[in-house]
Amino acid sequence: MKTKAELPDCPVATTVSLVGSKWKLLILRNLSSRAWRFNELLKSLDGISQKVLTASLRELEADGIIFRKDYHTNPPKVEYGLTDIGKELQGLLSVMADFGEYYKSVI
Repeated sequence: MKTKAELPDCPVATTVSLVGSKWKLLILRNLSSRAWRFNELLKSLDGISQKVLTASLRELEADGIIFRKDYHTNPPKVEYGLTDIGKELQGLLSVMADFGEYYKSVI
């Protein structure tokens, strides 16, 4: 996790620095319902590359927003889900979804 000194002073800028990419927001959208396996996420996010998904998951995990559970099986089984900190973002995602619906209704 980043230290407080590494984060911007502005709380909005802090949030954007943690989840401010298209892919991270869509990953969080998926993980808000349940834990997902890597290939499930890859298939559900049309246009994301394996490299970008891997990097995004690692960043979200390093920031304490998601967890990675390795079942240590053969073949490998790994799941990703929201931590308690990550679950706090569900309200933000809900507001974004509401705005998206509103915007589509008025244009």
